[in-house]
Amino acid sequence: MSELHLLFTLATVHFVGLVSPGPDFALVVQSTSHHGRRAGLAIALGLAVGIFLHTLLSLTGVSYLIQQHPILDVAITVAGSSYLLYLGIGALRATWHYFRHTHGYAQTPKASANIGGSRSAFTRGFMTNILNPKALVFFISVLSALVPVTASTSFKFSVIILFFVIAWIWFSALAWVLSTATMQRHMLRIAPYIDALCGVLFTTIGSGILLNLLTR
Repeated sequence: MSELHLLFTLATVHFVGLVSPGPDFALVVQSTSHHGRRAGLAIALGLAVGIFLHTLLSLTGVSYLIQQHPILDVAITVAGSSYLLYLGIGALRATWHYFRHTHGYAQTPKASANIGGSRSAFTRGFMTNILNPKALVFFISVLSALVPVTASTSFKFSVIILFFVIAWIWFSALAWVLSTATMQRHMLRIAPYIDALCGVLFTTIGSGILLNLLTR
């Protein structure tokens, strides 16, 4: 298989993984629905940087060493699942607040975007991706299976940049579309239901990871 063909295969697998519903996708939808375009784009960049780091660590063998070291593997798994639970509980609390107080979501996107700011949104995106144990396993599995050991440094560098760019473009496009004036009006109306769905998703994934850790 030529390097160009392999890059195309990796890009396809990576993109399919990105568009599949998961914590990253849900976080962009939830944040953009509440805080508008600026926060959504900051989340997108944070997620892409997390993917950049995952790809770098996987191709250099660091992620594999972490996975093989029981204490580090457990520590990252606990940290990642706990962070997902934190996001999930926060989303469910926001939903509960809305249904208890009718005007709980009355903020405009511009006003709510000032809560935490772009730096906070970037950090949330980065932490959600880099601490996701399933992301660690995904990148190790895909890259170890498709990238040959004999691959050149320039090829590996190309993969790292490719994964980052695809992730950044996809999540930024998603945030941009969801933050258009028409979409934002619809998103604000269904924001509590998005929170509920994201809360269930985050807590289910986080709890499932912890349960799997306890039973293995």
